[in-house]
Amino acid sequence: MMEKWLIVGSGGREYAMAKLLARIPDRTIFVAPGNPMMNKIQNVSTIAINETDVSALATFAKEIGATCTLVGPEVPLSKGIVDEFKLQDLPIFGPTQSAARLESSKDFAKSIMQRAGVKTAQHQSFTTVEAAQDYLKTQSLPIVIKADGLASGKGVIIAQTKAQADEAVTELLTNGSHSSILIEEFLDGEEFSLFVMANGEQLMTMPPSQDHKRLLDNDEGPNTGGMGAYSPVPQITTSIQEQAVNEVIKPVLRQMVKEGHPFTGFLYAGLIITVSGIQVIEFNVRMGDPETQVVLPQLESDLGQAITSLLANRTSHLIWQDNEFYIGSVVASVGYPKKVLDSQALPIFDETVTIDYAGVKEINHQFVSSGGRILMAIAHDENLAHAQSKVNRALEKSVNTDFYHYRTDIGSKGIKFLSSEKV
Repeated sequence: MMEKWLIVGSGGREYAMAKLLARIPDRTIFVAPGNPMMNKIQNVSTIAINETDVSALATFAKEIGATCTLVGPEVPLSKGIVDEFKLQDLPIFGPTQSAARLESSKDFAKSIMQRAGVKTAQHQSFTTVEAAQDYLKTQSLPIVIKADGLASGKGVIIAQTKAQADEAVTELLTNGSHSSILIEEFLDGEEFSLFVMANGEQLMTMPPSQDHKRLLDNDEGPNTGGMGAYSPVPQITTSIQEQAVNEVIKPVLRQMVKEGHPFTGFLYAGLIITVSGIQVIEFNVRMGDPETQVVLPQLESDLGQAITSLLANRTSHLIWQDNEFYIGSVVASVGYPKKVLDSQALPIFDETVTIDYAGVKEINHQFVSSGGRILMAIAHDENLAHAQSKVNRALEKSVNTDFYHYRTDIGSKGIKFLSSEKV
C-alpha cells in the first residue's frame, strides 16, 4: 500500500527530509508549501498551503490519508499545529503547543532545566531597556543577549563591549517585536548540536553535528540562521554523546512528562563543553537547519518506519553510517542576513557535491534565488579535510560571488582536532 507523507516547511531542512523519506519507492511525499526544486525529487510534490495555515494543512492531511505529518519549522509548532491534528485524530510527529515552549519561551526552557537539574548559563529576564542596562553595569564581558521568543536563529547577540550590549538591548526591546529578553553569561568551550527523536521518555539519538552561525570565516561577522555544518564531530566522542543524553536529554524529557507537557518530535539540544561540564545553550523543538542536511544523509535505515514505530511507543534500532564525514556549506544571497540581492540565477554544480535547495522561486520558467539562504552544497569523505576541499572546490568553480556569499572554513575545528590527534 502506498504511504503518503506530508512535510510542513519550505527550506533546506525540509528538502533533506523529503529526499530521505522518498528513498522508499512505495511512498509519496507532499511538502507544503515546499520550494520548486523539491518537485524534481522522485515521488515528491509541493502543495501550495502556507506552513502556518493549520486548518488547511489538517484538511489536506485528511484528504490524502497521510501516514504521518512532519513539521520542519518552529512557527507552526508554536502555533499549535500538533494540537489541531491530534483533535482531528491525524498522525503527526512534533510537540504540542505547550511542549513547544522549550523553544518559543527561553524563560520556560530555563525553568524546566533548573527543575530537571540540567546545567545552563546563569541568566536574568527583562522587559524594559532601563532595567536591562542597569543589570549590564554589574556584569562582566562578553555577555549574551537573547530575544525571549522565536527569532529564526537570529535573535542572539554576543556583546564584546558595554556599548554593544546596550545597543543590543535597545534593538531587541525597542525596534524588535520582542517584549522580553534574556541576558545570560557567556559560555566558552566546544559547541555541538545533538538531535533526538522522542516520544515521552522514549528516544532515538542521531549523530552529533556542529553548526557555524557567524556569517564570515573564523566565526566573524553577525549571527545568521547558519552558514554550514558538519557531522559527525570528531571532538565529540561516543562517551561525551552518552553523557549529554544522560545529563541533558533524559532529565529534560522526564521533567516534561512530570509537568504534564510530554515531548514528542525532534528535540535539538545546542550544547557546549565547558570547564564545568556539558551545558545547554538552547533547545529547539525541531531539527536544525543547516545541521539536518548533514545528519540525515547518514541514516541507512528508514526514517519513516522509525517515526511510525516511535509514535506507536516502540523504538527502532537506527543504523547510521560510521566511516565518512559529511560537510555542507550554505550559499547565501549577498546582503544576508539583512537586505538581500534577490532573483539571481542559481549556481550550477557538478556531481562532486549534492545540493539541498532552500530559498528558490520560479519566474518565467526559470529557477532563481529567493531570500537569504539559497542552497547548501554537501560532500562526504572518509577524510574530513578532503570533504571540506570537495565542497570548497565546487563552490569556487560554480558560485558567482558578486551575487552570493559562502564560508570556506566549515569543518575546520574538526580538521584541526584530527591533526592534533596525530601529533
